[in-house]
Amino acid sequence: GITHALLRFTTSIVGHIRGGLGHVNILTLMLFAGISGSALADAAGPGALIMRMMKKTGYDEYYSAGLTASTAIMGPIIPPSIIMVIYAITDSKVTVAGLFLAGVLPGVLMALALMVLNHITATRRNYLFSAPAMDWRERVRSVWQAIPALLMPLIIIGGILGGIFTATEASAVAVFYALFVGFFITKKLTLRNLPKVVVQSALVTSAALLIVSMASLFANILTVVQVPQTVAGYIMGISRDPMIVMTIVAVFVLICGMFIDTLPAVIILVPVLAPLADQVGIDPLHFAMAFVLNLTIGMVTPPVGAVLFILTAVGQLRFEKLSRAVLPMVFALMVVLAMVMYIPAISLTLPRVFGFAR
Repeated sequence: GITHALLRFTTSIVGHIRGGLGHVNILTLMLFAGISGSALADAAGPGALIMRMMKKTGYDEYYSAGLTASTAIMGPIIPPSIIMVIYAITDSKVTVAGLFLAGVLPGVLMALALMVLNHITATRRNYLFSAPAMDWRERVRSVWQAIPALLMPLIIIGGILGGIFTATEASAVAVFYALFVGFFITKKLTLRNLPKVVVQSALVTSAALLIVSMASLFANILTVVQVPQTVAGYIMGISRDPMIVMTIVAVFVLICGMFIDTLPAVIILVPVLAPLADQVGIDPLHFAMAFVLNLTIGMVTPPVGAVLFILTAVGQLRFEKLSRAVLPMVFALMVVLAMVMYIPAISLTLPRVFGFAR
């Protein structure tokens, strides 16, 4: 119910312009990112639905899948984000609230970059409008129907920033809010299907905890054998300039993101790389945001890319063709990454306003 409400809401805003369904894809997954916090969940759920809609209305299926993959990775960037919570646990120099605020502007920039690319592509390929413009009454109705979904991230982030509850407590609040919406507003959730939902959630959560525990063990082993000191010494031997160090780290993290899942990558790499950034004077929050964004872009970068594999399975597509189709989107996201890396204000402005950064 929430997905369709968001689709109707975003269609009322951008569905009537050229390439509208592509814009609907971007805007819907941007909003859904504030609910799920996971790129894989966004790709397999609402992303797959919108991808099929785009194909039915005349969009190239590989372009649709490439755009969906690129928009899905806003999940770990737009707060609340699972990866950011794990990062904050791994690095005591940053807070969950600070990271959540740091992700807002980069997430918006990602959406804008993809919308510009989609507009250019739609114009060149003559993709038509998705829906007629709605009158104001229909738009107000679509906003009203989307309010329950739009409130969830506001409640979570507002509660954390306001000191009402911690990040851990916020997860419980989110569960109770989702149950309330499911039972009493959308009425899609019943006592009959609730046990199935609970079991599925338990399986996903237990798998994530297993990954985190094994990655934590490996990270401790790296610390014992002094891998962080070795890596820091090697990179510092090349240069002590913060921007050069940031560039070297970015290339390394991007390559790791192509092959390693994001959660273990954060737990393994942050203890190695975060102290290095601190040594050369890079703000911990700025480094954290660049690190997370870099890692998530790796999820859609060939030759691997976890999100690409999800969409090839969902859409029954050839991985090689999807890998080529996603390259323009990856380039657009790389531009955003460069901006975040070399313009610290993008990730630090909001945290500074709320007192979470220097």
